[in-house]
Amino acid sequence: MARTLIHIPPNPRRGEVIEIRTTIAHPMETGYRADEQGRTVPRDILTHFECRYNGRSVFSATLYPAVAANPYVAFSLKVDDSGTLEFSWEGDHGFRQTETVALRVA
Repeated sequence: MARTLIHIPPNPRRGEVIEIRTTIAHPMETGYRADEQGRTVPRDILTHFECRYNGRSVFSATLYPAVAANPYVAFSLKVDDSGTLEFSWEGDHGFRQTETVALRVA
């Protein structure tokens, strides 16, 4: 399981637009680099990120080999109700990780 960091403001108010920041520890190997023996290192990247708010998709991104290791994603979200934020990352070789965070709206 990869290490993730997710930051949401602690006390958002109903109707407020908040910034959500996420990062995940992942090497993001492009598949273009050679190892010490001259063999191509197999590609190993994250290919998709999605955030769901109470089951509804509110942000998604397709990632490509040019994305840096440990990808950082930040986006804005208008919050109306308390609920759950679900963050999903998918990648090569069947990689899939999902994290959930409770969102409490004042």
